[in-house]
Amino acid sequence: GDTLKPRKIVSTRGLTVDTSEYHPEPRVAAIVASHEHPEFIVNVKETGKVKLVDFSDLNNLKITTIDAALFLHDGGWEKTRRYFMSAANKSNQIAVIDSHDRRLVKLVDVGKIPHPGRGANFEDPEFGAVWATSHLGDASISLISTDVNSDKAWQVVRVLNGQGGGSLFLKTHPKSSNLWVDTPLNPDPEISQSVAVFDINQPDKG
Repeated sequence: GDTLKPRKIVSTRGLTVDTSEYHPEPRVAAIVASHEHPEFIVNVKETGKVKLVDFSDLNNLKITTIDAALFLHDGGWEKTRRYFMSAANKSNQIAVIDSHDRRLVKLVDVGKIPHPGRGANFEDPEFGAVWATSHLGDASISLISTDVNSDKAWQVVRVLNGQGGGSLFLKTHPKSSNLWVDTPLNPDPEISQSVAVFDINQPDKG
């Protein structure tokens, strides 16, 4: 029957995207399944590379390697589930990966140490479809346009002011008009033990 025994083991060792320095033990920071192909999307943290692993034929394994940015961590899908929004923490960037065409679309500069969890998708009243991330290193919440038909696609179109740095996750829901942002690693106990709630229909009101 089915077991938890590995079917295939593949090394993540390789060269970093910036200086091509060899890294002997880079960590896997995130794995998600593609909605476009029989592939896993794998973030390799210290090398800054995203690997698209085609698991349809393990004996003839195909891996597409995409150069992104150092310190890749977590991330999530924008609303169409074609584009994977991957946080490169200490690079202060979000890597936009097109899972259909298997390519890097853009590196988007955001705030200090983005940490979105899966991020949050919603409709901004001015800019349409956006994906949001909060940050560990500052109070900002960056909203990135994910409307591929917009001239502002894959740009930060709005920055909300949160209650402080130290955020790990933010969430919303299709039936909710609120965006919820935590700050559990903020040094101020009052901030770390509270959650900021934004009205996504009136984001400028804070």
